[in-house]
Amino acid sequence: MEENFDQLVLQRSHELPVVVDFWAEWCGPCKALSPALEAAAAAREGKIELVKVDVDANQQLAALYRVQGIPNVKVFRDGEVVDEFTGALPPPRVEAFFDKFVTSRADELFTAGDELSLREASELEPRRADIAVALANARLARGAEDEALDAVADHEGDFGAAGITARVRLARAGLATEAFAALDRGERDAALESLIRALSELPRNDDAHNGDLDSAEARDLLRRAVVGILDQSDPADPTSRSYRRKLAAVL
Repeated sequence: MEENFDQLVLQRSHELPVVVDFWAEWCGPCKALSPALEAAAAAREGKIELVKVDVDANQQLAALYRVQGIPNVKVFRDGEVVDEFTGALPPPRVEAFFDKFVTSRADELFTAGDELSLREASELEPRRADIAVALANARLARGAEDEALDAVADHEGDFGAAGITARVRLARAGLATEAFAALDRGERDAALESLIRALSELPRNDDAHNGDLDSAEARDLLRRAVVGILDQSDPADPTSRSYRRKLAAVL
């Protein structure tokens, strides 16, 4: 094992996660844990690999990776240890541990990004707001407002979902249509600028606006729409931070 550890674990871990089980024949907990590890790896075949290292026969490896108690399970990604645990965990916890490093079917569909894939992903993981919001955006892109609202109906506490609802209400009131057209074209910054400008121009009293929304309602919906768009952006993006400051300034 020591002579091919580099190939089996370090090099392979650049392609997919490699779980290394440091164990010994005399170790009772190791034997108790082994079936759960093997079952978890088999269920994720092609997405993760399991390598077993006998610490008695590979003492240099055990020392190199500071194995102080067994069973010791380490996960390698890109040649480095990224997580580990020591001791015999029950099968459900082993499954959860493996899941941290394996892309789920829902994640694969979410990455695909088309409406059909997003709908299937939402059915697989209905509690995920990020999938619901992406599905709603896909439906809005073809003008299906009611279907978009259905997609986010169970995610009222999510900023992105609230932004979708706000967008539909604003559009039905004839407000911010240019901003949302820009958003559909992929022009996020132009959409944000337009929404924040519209927010700054609205009076702060409750005078009726367009017969459907008073100013206070319209301001709140515009705010929610901006926050919803920013919630789907990288929080480390400096332009997103800039728009958050602009939003705060007009509120």
